[in-house]
Amino acid sequence: MATPSHNDGSRRAFFRDAASRVVRPLANYVEKHIPVGETSVPLRPPGAIAESQFSDTCQRCGECVRVCPADAIFPLDGFHGDKAGTPVIDPDLAACVVCVGLQCTTVCPSGALLPLLNPFDIRMGLAEVYEPICVRTDGEECTICVDRCPLGTQAIRFDDAGAPSVLSPGCVGCGVCQLYCPTDPKAIVIKPI
Repeated sequence: MATPSHNDGSRRAFFRDAASRVVRPLANYVEKHIPVGETSVPLRPPGAIAESQFSDTCQRCGECVRVCPADAIFPLDGFHGDKAGTPVIDPDLAACVVCVGLQCTTVCPSGALLPLLNPFDIRMGLAEVYEPICVRTDGEECTICVDRCPLGTQAIRFDDAGAPSVLSPGCVGCGVCQLYCPTDPKAIVIKPI
């Protein structure tokens, strides 16, 4: 068994330092810009009233959960205090598909979800792109976020540089782009409104 020479240690230190210089800026960006853990405002289903009134208004009946064709709506568990039992969407698990008739908005008996007729009236959140994480930044031809969006290029498209560009009036925050984004962590994340 050979003993490591002084050069082996120097070489290891060189590669360790080089890797740190490459990885650290990305890690710092992720730490500052990408939400880790639970956000303070949950992503509510379409038609949700203001968060400040939602928990008091919602009857926690589960009708919106029952009618969701994408099984995207679920009730918060008991660890969420006064928000427990209220409906949310987690785009990492399932996304709102902006279904025909926006069914969850039509069955709410309490008024916590208001009826909507036009999909572009939905204001759940807004997608935010983290370009350093996006595989298109490295030249890959990924088009999943645009291809899968139920509202199409009215909500997201590629800019002149080829990066995904979210269009504020068109993006409703459904979460489909986040659900299907192939990166980990996600290069596109919904910020609840």
